[in-house]
Amino acid sequence: MKNYLVKELMVPISEYATVPEGATLFEAVLALENAQEQFQQNRYSHRAVLIMDKNKRVIGKLSQMDFLTALEPKDENLIQIRKFTQLGFSRKAIALQQEEYLKSSPPILDVYSKAASMNVTQFMQRPTEGEYVDENASLDVALHQITAGANLSLLVTRGTEIVGILRLADVFAAVYHSMKESESQKANGEAG
Repeated sequence: MKNYLVKELMVPISEYATVPEGATLFEAVLALENAQEQFQQNRYSHRAVLIMDKNKRVIGKLSQMDFLTALEPKDENLIQIRKFTQLGFSRKAIALQQEEYLKSSPPILDVYSKAASMNVTQFMQRPTEGEYVDENASLDVALHQITAGANLSLLVTRGTEIVGILRLADVFAAVYHSMKESESQKANGEAG
């Protein structure tokens, strides 16, 4: 059974969706769409955009959830409705309250238009210490980092430089294939 290295599984930065820190959410969405179209050899599409500073260094990541969060109205009444969970209300009851309140909100296309022009840095997540993994680390190390931190991806480093991104989907595929190979070898050994 092969124990992969991170660099064998990662997506290089050059193949990943990136935008400069001054980009808008709309520009980030276009970059993500373009990266997904260009990266067709892998069935797992990109689910985030990396934000780069003027020195071409990664300063943050904008996930699909971050995109959707940017579209949510920032309204004090909605914030109060979401706090109903603390009072024991069910998710369904809260969702119905939100839905009723949103009926009087601006049309969703207006919300999209406004969000599209907002800067990505307002919504990006800055990487934390546990989101970096060395390119020469084993799959075991990466698997532990992903599960311990509940990360959907890790930034892959070579020294102090970020050279790629290791996605949960790629780690899962490697683990699955290793498990399948191990079970196949075990079955063949028992048969012989």
